Parts: sequence; structure tokens; C-alpha cells
Amino acid sequence: MRSLTYIIFGLLLWSGQALAADPLIEMKTSAGDIRIELYPAKAPKTVANFLQYVRDGAYAGTQFHRVIRGFMIQGGGFDRNFHQTKTRAPIENEGGNGLRNDTGTIAMARTSDPHSATAQFFINVADNDALNFREPSRAGFGYAVFGRVVSGMDVVMRIASAPTGAGGPFSSDVPLQPVIIESISVISKPIASKPGVTNR
Repeated sequence: MRSLTYIIFGLLLWSGQALAADPLIEMKTSAGDIRIELYPAKAPKTVANFLQYVRDGAYAGTQFHRVIRGFMIQGGGFDRNFHQTKTRAPIENEGGNGLRNDTGTIAMARTSDPHSATAQFFINVADNDALNFREPSRAGFGYAVFGRVVSGMDVVMRIASAPTGAGGPFSSDVPLQPVIIESISVISKPIASKPGVTNR
């Protein structure tokens, strides 16, 4: 029985499923609900930053303003009228945490400055190897992954397939039918690890 327990625990680690220490959030959108597990052990500053925006209600009423089929869906920075939301200071890029921009992962959006991420995020709808960390340089930092979709990937793919065009200040890639983030909330909180047990 003990060996079976070890096998199951090992499979959970290998498959990337949520462990007790990983917070779970629910993102309610006009296209459906998405649940995402966050990885504070891998991206502590990024997760803390994201959760602070969640607690502040900063994402409520924002939209997915950049949607590229076969690439990613991006949101968290503009309300439904394309007014840019207020943000706090940028955070350090944690792209070198070993997590990859694979299908279903959530990562921080940023400018060409590696350490410029604030509130905007994106969800990968393909394995985007070009976005992964290569080296700690301006060109090599990549985009910091900090979680993964655990349910509602059908919603993500539906958003990614939406017809797009110009909208607000953007000349392309804006869903013609706005996709609004109605709310994001934490639905399970981290549980302290037992001595000798490592969570990611």
C-alpha cells in the first residue's frame, strides 16, 4: 500500500496536477469559467503580484483585448471601453523558473523590457517554445509562467477561435464580440506543507 501511495504521488508530480500548496483561482468570463492552479513555489513574486490584483478586484470588468488563434489570449489590462487599468510597479521576471509556455499555461505579458510585467497576463493555446527562458539577458528572459489551466480549457480555445479585428487603440487581434472577465477569485488557498514534503 505504501509503495502504491508513492507511485500515485509521483504521478501527480509528473503530470503537473495541483498539489495542496497550489492556490486555485476561478476566472468567470462572458464566454464561460476557467480554473487555474498557480505555482507560488516556482514563481513566488509573480503569483503574489497576480493575487494582489485579484484581491484588489482589478480584473473585474476587463477584457481579453488581444487574441491570436494558435498562439495565445491576453487580458487584464483594459476595461470594456479600452481604458487602461491602473497598475502597481513592475515585477522581476521569473521566466527562469523551469516552467514552459506550453498549451494551457498562464504567463505574464510585458513590453520588450524583461522586467516590465504588471497586471496583464496571457494563456497559451499552443506550445510556444519561443517564449521560454533561454538566458538572463534582454533577449533571452522569455515570459514567466506561473500557473496552468485545470478546467475550462474549452472556454480558452473558444476565445482563441473568436473572430477578431480592430478595436479601441488596436488595429487588429481584438475579439469582435468582447470577451469580458467578470471576476477572478481564489477558491482554494495553500495548505502548509508537512515536514519533509516538497511541493514543486
